[in-house]
Amino acid sequence: MFLRLIAVALALLWLAGCASVNDDPTKDWGPDKLYTEARTRLSDSEWEEAIKLYEKLEARFPYGRYAEQAQLEIAFAYYKYDEPAQALAAIERFIRQHPTHPNVDYAYYLKGVVNFSGERSFINWLFGSKDDPMERDPRAMRDAHEAFRELVTRFPKSRYAHDGAQRAAYLFDAMARYEVHVAEFYYNRGAYIATLNRCKYTLENFPRTPATEDALGIQAMAYKKLRLTKLQDDTLRVLRLNFPNSRYFAKVEAVKPPPPKKPAALSASPAGHNPT
Repeated sequence: MFLRLIAVALALLWLAGCASVNDDPTKDWGPDKLYTEARTRLSDSEWEEAIKLYEKLEARFPYGRYAEQAQLEIAFAYYKYDEPAQALAAIERFIRQHPTHPNVDYAYYLKGVVNFSGERSFINWLFGSKDDPMERDPRAMRDAHEAFRELVTRFPKSRYAHDGAQRAAYLFDAMARYEVHVAEFYYNRGAYIATLNRCKYTLENFPRTPATEDALGIQAMAYKKLRLTKLQDDTLRVLRLNFPNSRYFAKVEAVKPPPPKKPAALSASPAGHNPT
């Protein structure tokens, strides 16, 4: 009796599967029809329906003449449907499988846009918040910058190169500003060596950005806190040369270094012992 019930259940599942296949209006569509309909849904901003049709096209005709373009267009559909992880996976797969495709420049551009869009909240925080920067992960911002930089470097004549270059420059400034936020975070907590390391990293990796003034100023303040007068003066000299009207001159002047540590007092000699 039990085995008979199992057999009936399996038969019902099989019939349900057959019914679902038979109910699929696309079951007899060829690659041309699937691609055309998917593209129409994409143009009409019907992202979910477009994704479903592109997935069917890739599954049924993975090596057809529409397969390559479908991989790229489904990435855009995922992006618009607010599925950035799926979009990035599709883009990476396209770049890996079709590195010489005529539209691979667009793949790099889209990769940057997807990462850039995912970092909107991060960038809004960056330019308006004083919260703990250590709780933020700038990885997507760096990935976006790298994608735009690679686009401009590899495809300087691409129709997307100009916009990519502007976005890359904006992200470069944003990454520099993030490093300064971290340096300030360390400074305000008395971690002056960590502050100096972050300032040095900013100056070496993000030159000629607005953050350069901040990095030099915070570096001078940290040196003063550590009583490293010569290094403080050297930093102020560079700051004065590049930013003669910097607000940091007054801020450094206002810094009060901690009092010098007193030498430890000699401990009393044990009874009966005369040190020589």
